[in-house]
Amino acid sequence: VVNPHLGNAAPSELESPSGKPDGQGVALRGAGVRAPGSLPTPLLWPQVFDAGEMFGIMQVQEVEEESEGEEAREARKKQPNPGGELCYKVIVTSENGLQAADPNSIFLIDHAWTCRVERARQQLQQVPGLLHRMANLMGIEFHGELPSTEAEDLVLEEMWRFNQTYQLAHGTAEEKVPVWYIMDEFGSRIQHSDTPSFATAPFFYMPQQVAYTLLWPLRDLDTGEEVTRDFAYGEADPLIRKCMLLPWVPADLLDFSSSTPEPPDEHYQAILEENKEKLPLAISPVAYPCDHVFKVYTDIQQVLSHLTHPRFTFTQSEADADILYNFSHFKDYRGQDNHWICKPWNLARSLDTHITRSLHSIIRHRESTPKVVSKYIESPVLFLREDVGPVKFDVRYVVLLRSVKPLRLFVYDVFWLRFSNRPFALDDLDDYEKHFTVMNYDPEVVLKQVHYDEFIPEFEKQYPEFPWRSVQAEIFQAFTELFQVACAKPPPLGLCDYPSSRAVYAIDLMLKWDNRPDGKRMMQPQILEVNFNPDCERACRYHPSFFNDVFSTLYLDEPSHCHVTRLV
Repeated sequence: VVNPHLGNAAPSELESPSGKPDGQGVALRGAGVRAPGSLPTPLLWPQVFDAGEMFGIMQVQEVEEESEGEEAREARKKQPNPGGELCYKVIVTSENGLQAADPNSIFLIDHAWTCRVERARQQLQQVPGLLHRMANLMGIEFHGELPSTEAEDLVLEEMWRFNQTYQLAHGTAEEKVPVWYIMDEFGSRIQHSDTPSFATAPFFYMPQQVAYTLLWPLRDLDTGEEVTRDFAYGEADPLIRKCMLLPWVPADLLDFSSSTPEPPDEHYQAILEENKEKLPLAISPVAYPCDHVFKVYTDIQQVLSHLTHPRFTFTQSEADADILYNFSHFKDYRGQDNHWICKPWNLARSLDTHITRSLHSIIRHRESTPKVVSKYIESPVLFLREDVGPVKFDVRYVVLLRSVKPLRLFVYDVFWLRFSNRPFALDDLDDYEKHFTVMNYDPEVVLKQVHYDEFIPEFEKQYPEFPWRSVQAEIFQAFTELFQVACAKPPPLGLCDYPSSRAVYAIDLMLKWDNRPDGKRMMQPQILEVNFNPDCERACRYHPSFFNDVFSTLYLDEPSHCHVTRLV
């Protein structure tokens, strides 16, 4: 019954991530719901609100002793609840204590707030009572009846000391974006310990369609003993534990290098073995006559709909195909700024992607899904939208890899643009339409469309000292260097040299301001990500010959009459 990923729960079965203050009655008493052993149907399950009989919440305020030395004061500041601030502890108050072996020694903690991060501010503004409750729970002073931006900012900053997370194991990409929740006043008072007395885990109770947090003792406890849990549960590495506990336990990490070294060769070899991937045998590619009609097997609807070149025909049999063009790659061959962007390793379209200045936020986000954290571009080249003002934009190129040895690389002559909807500034980091450019998946959001041939003259009008031809030359040079490095080492350290393979990638990039050695300002291409077998819906819609050009370049070696430029 304990499953942090909620098993097969459907999206509609989640406790509402709409920001409702869940379980007011239970939470305000600071009492969890006690379940007697098993969980039968709601009609047969007597919900016993008896945590108040088993636990108590103490308010603790440490007072500095006059004789206390500086070393002792500094050590106390590094404790989970430093300084003279009020803190709370949960203790066992039952006269008989608690026995770990007792099947009744399991409790359910209600959730006070459940949300997805990108909607947290909106919920604080719109859900009655939520901001007040969160401010009180987090110890934030709140004045006035109406929500204020200052109070919202403080709650959004402080919530990373209280947030817990789970995510659906199944569903769409949007449905699998992590859900964050804050336990009620009882659960949020439980403090950290490296040797915890209790454990917790999220639990979804299907008959009620609601999530709780399970709480159970790890050992027998006597009256008066504290209820604690391990905030870095499951992590054994001392350094990583120290980093994970930074939101609650300050630590000096200045002696550790901030550089990210290149992993050793063994790292990539281990990934290769873990994926059970087999490298292809080196064979000579088949020679076809110049009038050969290639049979194509593909599971990509865009190819099926738009590849109309007469020298390609489709087959439903992989065994009969000359070309396999599948969505997934083959594993079995046949500046001192403090803004950071936190991305999931396996999602696209800016899903579960967050911009932050908060170290606490970055540390806690790793608990939901593996994340890649990189510097946020704080000085992007902006594009002046007459209807909005200066906004961020990014550029997507499609790159065609014909071979690795020798390296033969082409770029499609048409590029695609995406724009933010609000003027850029390094504030309101949770404002999606100010800091992100992916607008084409939400029908309620304005999608600004500018075609490449309209963009170039307007760009040169706004930046006359930077002709697009020169900017694009820098972009193409970056692509060339990227693939030269990617092909420099044999697999699994680099791309495999396999004569029968071809690949299509989309490269997303932005332009940022930088300075040349002579001090002059320059536009520096910044590659954001490289996507294998990208979504080419816009390419097909506006350029019907797109896949004809792609296949002619990759499989017929006839790029001269196609809309491509050879890079290498």
